[in-house]
Amino acid sequence: MIIVNDLHKQYGDVIALEKVSLTVEKGELFGLIGPDGAGKTTLMRILMSLLLPDTGSATMSGLNVVTDYKKVRLITGYMPGRFSLYPDLTVEENLKFFATVFGTTIEENYYLIKDIYQQIEPFKTRRAGKLSGGMKQKLALSCALIHKPEILILDEPTTGVDAVSRKEFWEMLKRLRDMGITILVSTPYMDEASLCDRIALIQQGQLMSVATPQVMMNSFPEDIWTVRTRKVYDTSKFLESLPSLISVNSFGQVLHLVTTKGAHTSHSIQQFLLAKGEAESVVESSGATIEDVFILLMNHHKHK
Repeated sequence: MIIVNDLHKQYGDVIALEKVSLTVEKGELFGLIGPDGAGKTTLMRILMSLLLPDTGSATMSGLNVVTDYKKVRLITGYMPGRFSLYPDLTVEENLKFFATVFGTTIEENYYLIKDIYQQIEPFKTRRAGKLSGGMKQKLALSCALIHKPEILILDEPTTGVDAVSRKEFWEMLKRLRDMGITILVSTPYMDEASLCDRIALIQQGQLMSVATPQVMMNSFPEDIWTVRTRKVYDTSKFLESLPSLISVNSFGQVLHLVTTKGAHTSHSIQQFLLAKGEAESVVESSGATIEDVFILLMNHHKHK
């Protein structure tokens, strides 16, 4: 449904996208995962024909995003990173406006937005600019869906939204996916990666890995440990001198420790910390998270 082939975009000396290639299948919920400045928004703007690539090509449902841009815009729904609806229009007026632009009505495609719109319908006479973050997000998604697009492009739709609204939003996306809509969504939140069918990890304009979340986590090539300690900073500093260390990172009050495959046991790490005078730490073997995968790939990427 989406084919990206060697897309390259540069601003002066800054490379925003470096020969990026990927495919998104029909009816797939595909996640583009990476921090701010990774190139996610640039890629999405090129796909939406809002930005021209320097080199490379991309198609959406067989339509070239450069030469067929008018047709591309008819078959896609787009939610940019910033709230971009008309703040002085009411909820209902915004929805009617976008339906009219695409030559349809709210009634014709109401079934598509029913689950989402019903949550904000009690506030349909309220100006969009006065809505909460979660309600703005639901309105923006309703406006992006009202013309029954084949493809949804969502740029960091849950940034700055509360945890409950984030959960609701992903449940909505899964329902839309089940209706056959192809969804490309970007997010800086690693925990949202596991909610996608497949993901691409992107950093500094380069794709580091593309796979299902489970495959990425299961194929983690090193040993990973959780270290629970009251003295997170001190313990982290001790572990920096552990032989065969790859990385140590703080995940809240827990340290994630990555070591060379087979180099350690939980007992040997515990003994190392005891020798440093750290007697209260608890070391356990752990499975990798998407964040662990991302950090490992990022470190490899830096040292290339």
